[in-house]
Amino acid sequence: MSGHSKWATIKRKKGALDKARGKAFAKLARQLEVAAREGGGDPTSNASLRTVVLKAKAAQMTNDAIDRAIKRGSGVQTGASYESITYEAYAPGGVAMLIECLTDNRNRTASDVRSLFSKFGGAMAEPGAVGWQFTRRGIVNVSREVSEDDVMSAALDAGVDDIVDESDSWRILCEPTAVFDVKAALENSGIAVNSASTTMLSSMSVQVQDAADAKAVLRIMDELEENDDVQDVYSNFDISEELMAEAAS
Repeated sequence: MSGHSKWATIKRKKGALDKARGKAFAKLARQLEVAAREGGGDPTSNASLRTVVLKAKAAQMTNDAIDRAIKRGSGVQTGASYESITYEAYAPGGVAMLIECLTDNRNRTASDVRSLFSKFGGAMAEPGAVGWQFTRRGIVNVSREVSEDDVMSAALDAGVDDIVDESDSWRILCEPTAVFDVKAALENSGIAVNSASTTMLSSMSVQVQDAADAKAVLRIMDELEENDDVQDVYSNFDISEELMAEAAS
């Protein structure tokens, strides 16, 4: 399981806390603003905005909040101006990380990210040193209660590349541009979709063997999630369930 997917599983097990939800909504609002500013405020003609709207609705962000963010990005309402920056870094154990940020202060964000990796024994990497191994993919999740055959039958023609068993759900992989087609095909067949989004998956994984390294990787993920400028973190770590429990304790 990729680091990004494994971290998503950890977060689900932690439960949805009000503070975490509020922070997630603030980050989603930034993404909506930027997508609307760059491609217009109509999700039907702006694929990037449509993806973020779907992501926001899956997180249970209200329609009013989504609309306000889009209006700020479209210039209908005033708001801050954010720029997109991607940082590449290595966490302990040789774990690669790709950090996508939206910020109104490049110097502040760079300093925060660099300080965090230094604090926990990681290091920033040169542009391209990490990014080459990541590819953007579409991911749709449905309940494991649905059979694999039913999932495949419903969505194969929509562009499914692979179906992965995540123990409590099916992770359906497709091209980023096929996410909406796969989601629609599943729903048209009566299969409920838990989430549908695009992400960055690594072509290789790093098995973390040391408990101290595992704890440092999880702390870095936690701290990055807490940073308002950080929107998404993609990684290639693989940590066993036993080591995960030990590191998280």
